[in-house]
Amino acid sequence: QVQLVESGGGLVQPGGSLRLSCAASGSIFSIDVMGWYRQAPGKERELVADITSGGENYAEFAKGRFTISRDNAKNAVYLQMSNLKTEDTAVYYCKVRSYYSGTYRVSWGQGTQVTVSS
Repeated sequence: QVQLVESGGGLVQPGGSLRLSCAASGSIFSIDVMGWYRQAPGKERELVADITSGGENYAEFAKGRFTISRDNAKNAVYLQMSNLKTEDTAVYYCKVRSYYSGTYRVSWGQGTQVTVSS
């Protein structure tokens, strides 16, 4: 089993910043992909950004405003969000692909609400 614990969501005004954190624990030997997704009301879940040892990948709407990073020693991934817009309002989910005992597993966090409003 792999557990993901997210934190850092909240209410912020347009133009503000937030930093999301996600820590993975449990049956983990290694993690190759860590990422953030989001889902707004009435919309499909979409990729925000992900990160591997080879680099970072961002959705177009995230480029220039969001930065993803990871701490391999802590099995953690972060999302620094700046210049937030009302359309960034969504539940943000952490996703991790981990390896343990010959098996790859994809795990999701419980989600953290980000609300951008004046």
